[in-house]
Formats: sequence, C-alpha cells, structure tokens
Amino acid sequence: MSFKIIFMGTPEFAVPILQSIFESKHKILEVYTQPPNKKNRGQKIQNSPIHLLSKKLNISVRHPISLKEKKEIDHIKKLKPDIIIVVAYGQILPTNLLNLENVLFINVHASLLPRWRGAAPIQRAIMNMDQETGISIMKILPKLDTGPTLIQSKIKITHETNYKELSNKMSKIGSSLILDALTLIEKDKATYNEQNESEATYANKILKTESKIKWDENADKIIAKINALFPNPGCWFELNGTRIKILKAKKVINEGKPGTIIDDKFTIACLNGAIQILELKKEGKKSMTVGEFLRGNQIKIGQNLN
Repeated sequence: MSFKIIFMGTPEFAVPILQSIFESKHKILEVYTQPPNKKNRGQKIQNSPIHLLSKKLNISVRHPISLKEKKEIDHIKKLKPDIIIVVAYGQILPTNLLNLENVLFINVHASLLPRWRGAAPIQRAIMNMDQETGISIMKILPKLDTGPTLIQSKIKITHETNYKELSNKMSKIGSSLILDALTLIEKDKATYNEQNESEATYANKILKTESKIKWDENADKIIAKINALFPNPGCWFELNGTRIKILKAKKVINEGKPGTIIDDKFTIACLNGAIQILELKKEGKKSMTVGEFLRGNQIKIGQNLN
C-alpha cells in the first residue's frame, strides 16, 4: 500500500526527508513551503531549499503566505491526501486544516519531545550543553509540538558539536525514521505515546541579540553558544570598531578579567576560564584561521573587548 502525501517543509534540514519520501513507494501529491524571500537588499529572489528540490524533482509547489484562507483548505481537500507530513515548515497549521477528515497529520521534530518544543530545538540543545538530542515523529495537535510520539531516535552531543554538523546528522536520521513511521502506519501497528507535560521545555526562536558574546559568562557556555549559532547567525564581538564572528574556538585553562585578550594567540578571558579563537570571520571578509587573521591584524594583550 502506498500513501498519498502532502509534504510541508522549508529549510535545508527538511531536504533529505523529502528526498527519502520521494524515493519510496509513496506518492507526493504536492509540496508546501514558505514564500520566496529577497536577498542582498532586494536584488535577488531566493526560493527555499525545499522549493528548489521540489522543482528538481518535478513536484508541484505551493507557497502561500497563510494556510488559514478557505481557498488553501479547499485546495488540500481536493487533493485528498492520506497523510500530511510537516518538517520545519515555519507555520503553525490552523485548526480547521487539522480537522480535515481522513487525513493524518504527522511532524518530524528535531528533539526528544517533550524536551525542546518550538522553533529552535537543535540550537537550544547545544546551547544548554545537553548530552543528547534526537528526532521525534509525532502526531500533530493544535497546540505546538504537544502531540503523542510514534517513534524517537537519539543522537549524542559533544562539546565540539556545532549546529551545522548536528542538523545534517539529525536530518539523515529523520529521512530514515519517517519511512519506518509510514511502515508502522501502513501495517496498522502505529502506537502513539502521550508526552509528559511536566518534562516539557521550549526552544524559543533565536534572537539577534543572542549573537553578541557576553564575556562575563563561563567559557563552556560561550563555546556552546558559538557552536549552536554556527554558521548563522554566528556569535560575534567587536575589535577596534569592527565586528568579528567566531566560527570555531576551544576552551583553555587560563584566567583574566572577562573580555580581556590575555595572550598573542587571541585567547580571551571569560568569567570562568578562557577561550582561544581558532577560526573567525572579519566583517565583510572571508572566513580564516586565527593565524591568517593575526598576520594581517594587530591585537594587544590586555585589550578589553567589552
């Protein structure tokens, strides 16, 4: 038995999952994604990664601003999907859509629910220095990420793990897990487990203000934030009036006044411990190693970066 599926997703994270479903026996009726946006001061229209893949695979794409309009609900009704699969779509599905008869709504969520419900589960898990996270396949309910889970799979997080690396690994897990979920549903063996509300935590959207490094925090926490926000939006500080984005750093055993450059290797003191910058990106320049940066830029030991 093959299912008729509508896929809803937007970022790169959703790409391997859509590809996996496309290559399976199931039929993708249509793909929904977020509308194209303007890049580089409005000079170029940019489609989402899911939009680009859908065009490559010759799948029909829709990108409405909202799913609340009657015409969108009616359009989905006419398609008569068996299942609507949502992967980081970027919109909360309205109740009148979720109430469609004979349609199962499932979500591929990048955390071990009920931990890290919400918009930025991968980043929050790294920033919180969690030792593990995972993928949850769940039934969608009107309230955000509260539905019962069907399958979960765990993955370890180390002190070196960054967002890009972890997101790619989790996406691959999700691309396999979604097929397992569809098999369970097909064989009528799907068992859904209610989430424990007392264990719920929320992964709020990353704010621009979080990108600036606060040197009066512990080195471990700063490293975790650098890893969580790599490559975008990235963590930054100002040096001589120029914004410097840290791409990679490590914790070192050293002390000093928080925010102070304490050696010629570009080591900066934190509240507890220090971080040594390994890779960085100067505003308007390409990424480079700290050695490359220091060959063309002077730093002063004792200089305060606050």
